[in-house]
Amino acid sequence: MKNLAILISGRGSNMESLIKATRDGRIRNAQAALVISNIADAPGLHTASKLGVETLVLDHRGKKREEHDRQMAAEIDARNMDLICLAGYMRLLSTWFTQEYENRILNIHPSLLPAFPGLAAQQQAIDHGVKFSGCTVHIVDEHLDHGPIVAQSVVPVLASDTPESLASKILVEEHRIYPEAVDFLLNGRFRIDGRRVQAVDA
Repeated sequence: MKNLAILISGRGSNMESLIKATRDGRIRNAQAALVISNIADAPGLHTASKLGVETLVLDHRGKKREEHDRQMAAEIDARNMDLICLAGYMRLLSTWFTQEYENRILNIHPSLLPAFPGLAAQQQAIDHGVKFSGCTVHIVDEHLDHGPIVAQSVVPVLASDTPESLASKILVEEHRIYPEAVDFLLNGRFRIDGRRVQAVDA
């Protein structure tokens, strides 16, 4: 049984989706074993507790980035986590952390990367006038919203869309493809070739 650690800063809707996916068979041979938040009152902590998942708060305030990340790493290593999933974790990870867990950290972002990295991706998409947007699951490296892409899904951007309505459409796809990507990395055979994540036949 593989163990997932999930990092959150807010409501944790993707966290909840991943937890449920480990229990309904969409993510095979895995359990969501730990949820860590850098925000003490993140609503997702209550959700995770209700679902029976261990939670930890590691406040980042007053700490250097790597110092905080090393504290997280100590907790993650003590529990033998196999994969780390970011689910609305609103803090850049240190280079030390991304190298320590190279190819073992996943993130989901609400745009078709490399378009519109960073905050307010839905507003960026609308402002840019794109006809399609979506979401991207990628392996985390030391750069913001940058690492090799595992999965993407596309949604139309309508003239009537607001950032909120576009976000709602994208979130449906996030909840679908994030568990699929986690299952693939934990149970599939793959290789990372530059920026490509490629399935390898058994």
